[in-house]
Amino acid sequence: MSETVAEKTVRKKDRLTKAEKSWIFYDWANSVYATNIMAAIFPIYFATICATGDTVWAFGSALSTMIVALCAPLLGAIGDYKGMKKKLFCIFLFIGTFFTLTMAIFNQWQLVIVGYIISYIGFSGANLFYDSFLTDVTTKEKMDKVSTYGFAMGYIGGSTIAFLLSLGIMLALGLEKNLALGVKISVVITTVWWAVFSIPLLKNVKQEHYVETPKNQLAIQTLKNMLHTAKTIMKNKGIFFFMLAYFFYIDGVNTVIRMATAYGTTLGLDMIGMILALLVTQLVAIPCSILFSYLAKKFGSMRMIFSAVVIYMLICIVGFYMGYSVEAAPSDNADLYAAAIDKAQVLFWIMAVLVGTVQGGIQALSRSYYGKLIPPERSNEFFGFYDIFGKFAAVLGPFLYGIISSTTGSSAYGIASVSVLFMIAAIIIIIGRKSIKSTEKGNA
Repeated sequence: MSETVAEKTVRKKDRLTKAEKSWIFYDWANSVYATNIMAAIFPIYFATICATGDTVWAFGSALSTMIVALCAPLLGAIGDYKGMKKKLFCIFLFIGTFFTLTMAIFNQWQLVIVGYIISYIGFSGANLFYDSFLTDVTTKEKMDKVSTYGFAMGYIGGSTIAFLLSLGIMLALGLEKNLALGVKISVVITTVWWAVFSIPLLKNVKQEHYVETPKNQLAIQTLKNMLHTAKTIMKNKGIFFFMLAYFFYIDGVNTVIRMATAYGTTLGLDMIGMILALLVTQLVAIPCSILFSYLAKKFGSMRMIFSAVVIYMLICIVGFYMGYSVEAAPSDNADLYAAAIDKAQVLFWIMAVLVGTVQGGIQALSRSYYGKLIPPERSNEFFGFYDIFGKFAAVLGPFLYGIISSTTGSSAYGIASVSVLFMIAAIIIIIGRKSIKSTEKGNA
């Protein structure tokens, strides 16, 4: 049976445009940093060159995110002016790639953590403008699809292909003999991959929505716009409840991503086993990210976000049990201690699969759902506050982990404390669900 004109029109509208494809492809580019530097390879290496690697990494992550969070609203307000969004994106892209490369030069852990902090500022700053470009490249009807496809491409590219390339080189060189050299090469691969595959976005994505302001009024108008946006968020119950819930659950998500391998290394888990488990996370996340888009269309975005929050609570419980079983095992009994390590290794794999089912989905739907709640011409400004909520949240989680771990002397209690963040987020979503839905309908 041949297609009708209406069916052909719908199918054509559903196709991805060149700008949408280029925007999606940046996730392919920058996900290599999230995997190699933030999650899988570099935290393990850092734990070997610094005696208290997981704690220092946690505090370094907290500091870098706090700096970005403090700057995000101002950067977002400036980015909404005509021609500014792309310029600011390029600046932070350069900062991120350049200082990532410097991490391959230094051997002292003090200099390495400084390089990480500055490179993460570049990574997060570029992401602020990348996220806000979502309203420029697509429509509200396609936001969930484009956003989830972005995360899926990220898992396929930077999180899997580039990661496997880095891991393959490290294994060829020998993890025990040449770990430092292998990690440095993976850092160079990260830098080149990120920079080269950012080119499609730089060429094909433009700022379609913006506000006009004379240059001599830029500073005053920027401050006025920031205050106006802050007031709008506070007055609009739907946006406020969503942002408050987002603050807590994305904090937990980011903490799990950053601390997983450092936590496992502290417990004494096998390095290769953890890296392979995280590879499984990426592979599981590819179809699950796209699946979240279709399920959101059927059941609603907020229901899917809430489901992901509940699953993350379960992940934290499994993580606590994993660590507690190792810490409670008698170290003077080799057989019992080895059995505890083996069980912990299996639990790490279970955690990896669970994270893969929800990690991309909750991040993608949060980004696209927020895009539906805000005015497109002020997207960068609103995403600046979205970013500050996310980044200040990312300060709380690693800091909480570091404080609880150092106070109790138990990393297991540190990971258990993260579950509280998801519980608070779930309560906020339940309380504010009607207001959030009302704002979505009103903005449509």
